[in-house]
Amino acid sequence: MTQYFEIHPTHPQPRLIKQAVDIIHSGGVIAYPTDSSYALGCHIGDKDALQRIRRIRKIDDKHNLTLVCRDLSEIATYAKIENADYRLLKSLTPGPYTFLLNASAEVPRRLMHPKRRTIGIRVVDHPIVRALLEELGQPIMSCTLIMPGDEFPLNDADEIREQLDCRIELILDGGHCGSEPTTVIRMTGGTPELTRQGKGTDHGL
Repeated sequence: MTQYFEIHPTHPQPRLIKQAVDIIHSGGVIAYPTDSSYALGCHIGDKDALQRIRRIRKIDDKHNLTLVCRDLSEIATYAKIENADYRLLKSLTPGPYTFLLNASAEVPRRLMHPKRRTIGIRVVDHPIVRALLEELGQPIMSCTLIMPGDEFPLNDADEIREQLDCRIELILDGGHCGSEPTTVIRMTGGTPELTRQGKGTDHGL
């Protein structure tokens, strides 16, 4: 059965955060709130957990996965960033944006787009996510929680429990967090390109 934690949205309980990170370390898949919608997450190095997320979402290896990072310096560990890109990244992080960047050698190959060798990168503006990342000490492999056939992400923890009970290990109920996916900006061709308009609107592209 899936565990279900009611967690404070602005002052998450350290005990629950530690238990959630222990579940991630042990190969679990979690559903957790972000600054745009709920997401599915797992350990960056866990192949089986990644495959389970792909099965839940019914996505293949060409779907760009996202590493949720603590800050710009952590982004630079997992993605190749040109000097000209830093200003845009700095102005839009943290926030509801996903950046498609060329992956560095630190990213497991199975997480990359198989042909483009790209990876999605996010810095989330949400206290629960910041607490999870601080305890975990590395990015969370993440994917927006949009069920197959749906247009919008799930944003209600009870509905997530209805649909995913026994399919994931943990639901972190941090309350309603919106149902609009992130804005996606591709930064692999020299000029930033808007590829999906979502919640983020201050990008200036």
